[in-house]
Amino acid sequence: MTKRYFFSAETDRVDRARVHQWLSEQSYWAQDRAREKQDAAMDASRNYGVYDIESGEQVAYGRVVTDGVTFAWLCDVFVATEARGQGIGKMLAAGVMADLEPLDLKRILLSTADAHGLYAKYGFTELSEPSKIMALKAGERSTIS
Repeated sequence: MTKRYFFSAETDRVDRARVHQWLSEQSYWAQDRAREKQDAAMDASRNYGVYDIESGEQVAYGRVVTDGVTFAWLCDVFVATEARGQGIGKMLAAGVMADLEPLDLKRILLSTADAHGLYAKYGFTELSEPSKIMALKAGERSTIS
């Protein structure tokens, strides 16, 4: 690594404006997400970041939605474009997994289009029975008659 970075699980340290910009403008999954929605999601989640030691600037973000007992969903993982290729994604994933370890969760899920190799290093595998997982997407809800 050319710069030195550190991991933090302190929500108050998160640069909310920067995270919103990354996710709403640069991610493939949260395009045009409203700032109010992002802030509400962060308020209801465990939040993580990786920061430059010298400047304090945030270079990565991730959040976990969890009941803290049985289940967690790792989502909104993002590494700043200019900081990629320096092991920051690994540092973020390792920090998140270490933070969740004491909870002894039964299941942690995530969805990724392009980082399967990274997550496999931390024990994530493809679902053995993907047909058991279902989703209800906004705008696709039907009324029960």
